[in-house]
Amino acid sequence: MTAQTMQIGNRPCRIYGEAHAEYLLLQMTGAHELQSMESAVTAIAQSAHHFLFAAIPVESWNDTLSPWEAPAVWGKQGFGGKAGKTLRFLTEQVIPSLKQQLNLPENVKIILGGYSLAGLFALWASTQTDLFYGIAAASPSVWFPGWMEFEQQYPMQTQRVYLSLGDKEECTKNTVMAVVGNNIRTLHSQLTARGTDCTLQWNSGGHFKDADLRTAKAFRWVMEESR
Repeated sequence: MTAQTMQIGNRPCRIYGEAHAEYLLLQMTGAHELQSMESAVTAIAQSAHHFLFAAIPVESWNDTLSPWEAPAVWGKQGFGGKAGKTLRFLTEQVIPSLKQQLNLPENVKIILGGYSLAGLFALWASTQTDLFYGIAAASPSVWFPGWMEFEQQYPMQTQRVYLSLGDKEECTKNTVMAVVGNNIRTLHSQLTARGTDCTLQWNSGGHFKDADLRTAKAFRWVMEESR
């Protein structure tokens, strides 16, 4: 599937799919993900649903996608807590621009997704607004300090949530990140108990295996489950 580039704000966003789509899929993407983006979109296109996919580039991954400041958990770079600014960019610039320029229906179903910290950003964004029809969170960073307590206080406002994790991800010596398995199990249980249409899928391997295909599977599930 061929991409077109659309400048939104100061960011060159990659757009795949078709106008007049039933679904608008949004993913915050780092430079490390762009080389595998076409394979991810091809995998999403195995769905029978009509969609438009927008990859929105992220410059400072740890700062742009983190909901609040936190110290480094690996290496030296901490988290800047600028997710609020990123969400405003999505809601005030990206979504209106895509709707207007690509003739998307006003009632298009918006699915926000992503991998790793972008998956956490998607989950967090749905605690701030009911704009998103579904959340596609593949291997989300639910180990992030304070996230589980925050979500209890400010529950997600979306109808469908896809969660996944690699079956080796919690087997880490990093004590902060090792809670990811228990946290994602708890989150799935809590969402299900509230009546949210939610699944938790376990993938083979660690965090860095098949990120593109895992993310594609997440988006596809949210669309398919809407039938």
